[in-house]
Amino acid sequence: MSLLQHGLTPRLKPLSARRSATLSVLDIGTSKIVCLVAELQPIETLATLRGRTHLARIIGIGHQRSLGLKGGAVVDLEAAETAIRQAVHAAERMARVEVQSVIVSLSGGRLGSQHFDAKVPVRTGAVTGSDVQRVLEAASTHSISPGRAVLHALPTGYSLDQQSAVVDPSGMLGERLGVDLHVVTAEIAAARNLMLAVENTHLRVEAVIATPYASGLSALVDDEAEMGVAVVDMGGGTTSVGVFSGGHLVHVDALAVGGHHVTMDIARGLSTRVVAAERLKTLYGAAMATASDERDMIAVHGVDEDERDLPHHIPKSHLVRIIRPRVEEVLELVRDRLRNAGFAAQAGRRVVLTGGASQLVGLPEVARRILQGQVRIGRPLGIKGLPEAAKGPAFSAAVGLLVYPQVSHVEHFEPRGQSGSAGLAPDTYLSKVGRWIRESF
Repeated sequence: MSLLQHGLTPRLKPLSARRSATLSVLDIGTSKIVCLVAELQPIETLATLRGRTHLARIIGIGHQRSLGLKGGAVVDLEAAETAIRQAVHAAERMARVEVQSVIVSLSGGRLGSQHFDAKVPVRTGAVTGSDVQRVLEAASTHSISPGRAVLHALPTGYSLDQQSAVVDPSGMLGERLGVDLHVVTAEIAAARNLMLAVENTHLRVEAVIATPYASGLSALVDDEAEMGVAVVDMGGGTTSVGVFSGGHLVHVDALAVGGHHVTMDIARGLSTRVVAAERLKTLYGAAMATASDERDMIAVHGVDEDERDLPHHIPKSHLVRIIRPRVEEVLELVRDRLRNAGFAAQAGRRVVLTGGASQLVGLPEVARRILQGQVRIGRPLGIKGLPEAAKGPAFSAAVGLLVYPQVSHVEHFEPRGQSGSAGLAPDTYLSKVGRWIRESF
């Protein structure tokens, strides 16, 4: 099935660079659901974030413990709806607006990448908008794996005759125009059920965005995306990876393992409740040992004990010994996946860690050793009005969803309103967007 007939998730109406807008986004993760309502104001170009046309100011925020999700995918529709509704209501109350449509993140559904290329003859000697449109359409006729929904179709570079790495071929002279198209897909069932959970709360889904793409849009400065970097978003139920190079997203991958697995290891290893294990991880957890760990004692309640019972005490080193193997396993899987896909080199030995599970003490040091690169924690950049508690890496993906409409115009949309056949929401903006692309080039 070609991209043009395939079930695409809804396409987003491009944001005018000169107009203000109010946007609502929903970051649906395995451990938390975040709803942000923001006002986007047009701005002059920022030195480090040149791709952004607007500055977002948060006017409403709601976050809620996630229910009904496992590994980033919906496993209990009713529970997921309840958690979504609560997060949205909290944001609505704070912003004093009614949310009607949202941009949603997806981290489950085995995110993956496919790359296609195509070449077409240039009709008039100089490249016109219709030539660009034709080459994008030619690249889109490739087949993608059955059972997959297209989240993104991103041109990563053009070629003109023998000249490669052309950023914008418009007006250039040549005989054959080529394009490389990066297509990000997820399982249709995962995308459909996520959209269903949102739509059942009477909200319209404007677009579904891959979590590592959103995290990269939020936490990277332009130079990093240009030189090459891997964004590793470590969530509760998934760890997803986005590789950026030459200013484009060039590769996406995901593992169904995350911070919640560390919590379960602690609960099993110390025979304590899951809630208590999460608290121990947050307060005392670390990914590497320190000299004082043998001396520092922590209190642990048994799984069958009451809070009033006296806890037993263990050295902190025992907790670190439980956490460390799982963290190392996740990072080794990330390293091996990047190597096997051939994108380790394009990441340029730079790694940005985001997501709630990236806040574990000592994680950057362990990542440096295993991934053998420069590692930093990625926080949301270029945003106003975030409360202190939301300025950390756990909110990178949510803020990235506010950046996405500013860059969504680069994606290749179906040109003539051919609606997807996968039973996803119809693409109401397709004809407008196709016309917009033809006029813009």
